[in-house]
Amino acid sequence: MATTRAALTEEDIRTLVKGATPDERAAAAQKLCRSIERLPLSDQERELAAEILGIMARDAAELVRRALAVTLKESPLVPREVALRLARDVESISLPMLSFSPAFTDDDLADIVRLGGPVRQLAIAKRPKLSRKVTEALAEAGGERALITACANDNADFAEKALQRVIDRFDTSEKVLAAVAYRAVLPLSVSERLITLVGEQVRDHLISHHAVSPEIALQIAVGSAERATVDLVDQAGRTADVKGFVSYLNQGKRLTPSLLLRALAQGHMTFFEWGVAELAGVPHHRTWLMIHDAGPLGLRAIYERAGLPARVFPAFRAAVDTFHSMEFDGGARDRERFQEKLLQRFLTQPHSATRDDVDYLLDKMDRVSREARDSLQAAESA
Repeated sequence: MATTRAALTEEDIRTLVKGATPDERAAAAQKLCRSIERLPLSDQERELAAEILGIMARDAAELVRRALAVTLKESPLVPREVALRLARDVESISLPMLSFSPAFTDDDLADIVRLGGPVRQLAIAKRPKLSRKVTEALAEAGGERALITACANDNADFAEKALQRVIDRFDTSEKVLAAVAYRAVLPLSVSERLITLVGEQVRDHLISHHAVSPEIALQIAVGSAERATVDLVDQAGRTADVKGFVSYLNQGKRLTPSLLLRALAQGHMTFFEWGVAELAGVPHHRTWLMIHDAGPLGLRAIYERAGLPARVFPAFRAAVDTFHSMEFDGGARDRERFQEKLLQRFLTQPHSATRDDVDYLLDKMDRVSREARDSLQAAESA
């Protein structure tokens, strides 16, 4: 092992193996570990290094084994057998390896999660990256602290089924539920289930950052006053995956004419396009063309193909026409102006909406006007 011997004297290696005191062997171990990590090694030198690491891992002195674990905790040079031995060691030695070492396989980590106890589970949950095999084991066997940490780790790849299992096991733990809720990406079924379990602050986060179906959002609202405060249709405008969202709504029979009408009332044209495309079974680009660029008959044709009721068509026609007539200058009140004009036109259409929809639109129009007035007063005060 030429490169290693160039950095270590024969006396260093003898001290590592036969040093009189743990302190002497630990110093030699740390020096050797740093050399192994720093210097390029041939295949033969790697084999010799592995033998030396195996000797250190079996040293009777905890100080020597700790020097190995701490110095090489992130090194790819540690053999798997050595890493597994250290994982079974005392916590001061096992935890650095479990938190970082690439020597473990996913099966190794999953087994340790199931058998290793809460402290080792927590160390694994902190790893820079976790595969689905490991997160499945954590979902099934992990303790509360480990799952709080793993769920807060956005580099932990959780399948939808695993997140549901976490909720099954910890449906009364506010900290676990919050860790799940604050993940960067959540399946719709998970966010909807969390809505009914978490407190108001976490619920607001879910509604603001994750797709929540209008039906579930409606369950949050109690009575018409809540319905005016919680803007249900805004969920349609927040989702990043509009296609997936409308598909999910349609599967649950929730992609209703009323929802599409209310979405248009708030200017969510993209959601309307994808919703009609989903109901009609027509690709989005063709649906877009028929809605926006196919003359007066295009909208009616795609509308009828989508199976939407004829009595509501005038309201949709008014919405699309209003959308096309608007000139957007990029100003702060573009959205408000669009909503005001659109709502006014909606409400002048005879028999174009149900009583509930009219009430909703009137309330929305009042809110838009109130918000615009407050914004103007604030600007004048400044």
